[in-house]
This record gives sequence, structure tokens and C-alpha cells, in this order.
Amino acid sequence: MKSYQLTAPGAGIDGVVLREHDEPTPGPDQVVVRVAANSVGYRDLQVVAGDYPLPVRPGVVLGCEGTGEVVAVGSRVNRVAVGDRVAGAVFPRWIDGPFSRDNAAQLGTMLDGMLTEYAVLGEDGVVPIPEHLSYPEAAALPLSAVTAWNALTEGRPLHSGETVLTLGSGAVSTFALQFAKLAGARVVVTTSSAEKADKLTALGADAVIDYRRNTQWWQEVRALTGDRGADRVVDATGPLGQSLQAVAARGEIAFVGYWVSGAAGAQPIEPASLFKSGAIVRCVATGSRAHFLALNRAVEAHRLRPVIDRAFGFDEVPEALRYCRSGQGFGKIVITHE
Repeated sequence: MKSYQLTAPGAGIDGVVLREHDEPTPGPDQVVVRVAANSVGYRDLQVVAGDYPLPVRPGVVLGCEGTGEVVAVGSRVNRVAVGDRVAGAVFPRWIDGPFSRDNAAQLGTMLDGMLTEYAVLGEDGVVPIPEHLSYPEAAALPLSAVTAWNALTEGRPLHSGETVLTLGSGAVSTFALQFAKLAGARVVVTTSSAEKADKLTALGADAVIDYRRNTQWWQEVRALTGDRGADRVVDATGPLGQSLQAVAARGEIAFVGYWVSGAAGAQPIEPASLFKSGAIVRCVATGSRAHFLALNRAVEAHRLRPVIDRAFGFDEVPEALRYCRSGQGFGKIVITHE
């Protein structure tokens, strides 16, 4: 079988290589998944560039998002059967409850990931995928959708009629838009082009702000909400300082983005800004298996489909990463194994 590995932490896209391995067999509590599809995103660029906040094991099989068919199970496995359609959980040891160091082991960084033809995962590390979704569609869920679901459903409750602000048109933001509309919220989105604004409007956005034309976009958020501010902000792109000015008093910012020191927009936040906002800032580290199961129920009930930008073949993973780096995409970039 073939897998994509990173030659060394920080090696970049040129360090992503395809290598041959023996086909795996499962341990007593494990399953083998024949991977059918993956997705990639900004997180993968951080991993290969050496800018990711979690440690990356040298030679690790890359990719935290993948779906496929179970083809073998261990002797003690009783919740998963051969033939099941499943997705890998990004944090396979985070079953429920709060995120901690004890459950921080992640696919594609500390644990071998999903950019492979066959993946070996623990029984608790796989989740059934919605019946109406194809493998590529379901491959969009494990990271971006789980993150958006956690951002909107944990912490302060989101009520129908409230305003959600989500930043950018990447996969987390498009999922946040879709989930917030399911909850009956009014959704404001920032983006960088008229073309993306049209797509966001078609997806259900109530208002779209061009942050390149309006660099102080928080002022427009205030104007759109009668100076109240957004009840919930899903900050996947930053700058966090503007989110603090755009959020309502006693609102919540789900801080999804990770900013490398010295990166564009990574400006220090003054403690006074945090205090004056009157809001809660909650860091969101994707989500647990329980989050994944809950979002799948919502996806199935509403027949929701992810926004897919473009599909690449399994032999085109480096090209997919370069396309992701270009920033041209809208929604999720998927990898198919057909």
C-alpha cells in the first residue's frame, strides 16, 4: 500500500513523499479502513511547514481527515463491522468532555493519519458517516465541520434570531454558516471578493462584508446589528482584535484560528480590549467523538451537504496542498482514491 509521509518536521510541501508499506492487519481493538477519500486544508499546510501547535512525529503518515470502508476488524471489536462506511476521528482518544493533554493525540501529527490507502484505527477512533453523503463529501466533516459544530454548540447557547459572525469563506466558516442557519440565526460573513460574496449569499448568508474594501469591518458589523454586535463570532482567520470590537457584550468568540508569531494579522491583544468587549473568548480545538456524532445527526436530519471546492486524485496531494496555499478555494478541497 502507499501512504504520504513527511520526511522531516518543517520540510514543507516538497517534503511530502509517497512511500510503499505492507498492508496492515488490525490489533484486537483496531479496525482497518480502506480509505476512499480525504480532505486537506490550512491545518495541513501548518503541519508540513512546521508551524503547528502540536508536535509532529518524524515520518508520520499525514492527513487527519479521511473516509472509507472497514475491511478488517480485531478480535475484541464489537461496535464496528466489515463493510461499515466510516470516518476517522481527528482526535481518536477524545471521546467526550473537555479537551486535555490526555486526549490530545491527533491523526497526522503524533499518530499516523489518513493520507494512505489503508488506515489502522482504534474502534473508538471511527465514526459512521451519514448515509446520503458520498465518501468525498463525508471527508469534509472530520476537522472543519466538527470545529464549526463545537464553535456553535458549546459554551454560551445560541438562540434562534441571534446574530452569528463568521470570518472568511474557508471550510470552517462555510460549515458555521450552514449550521447557524439550521439554528435559526442571522449570519454575517466576511470575505475578500464579490465572487465569494455571491456564493456565501447563495448559501444563506444574510449579509456579507468585503474585508479588503472595508478594513475596519467590525464597524459594519456594529451598524448591521444596531450597535449591539454579534452574539457569536466564529473567528477562523483573525484578526482577533476586530472580533473583540464586533462581538456583543456577554457574547462569545469561538477562537478557531491559530496565529503564528509574526504572521500577518497576528497582532498582540491588549488586556483592556478583552475586558472592554465584555465577551467570552473560547479556544476551539476541533472536537470530540461526541461532537462528531451530534453533527452527523444534524447533517442526516437536514440532508445537509458540505461545500466542496475542488477534487484532486490521490497521486495529486502535493498539488492539492499548493492549491490550498493559493487561497483561491471556497469550501473544502477533497482527495479521491478512485
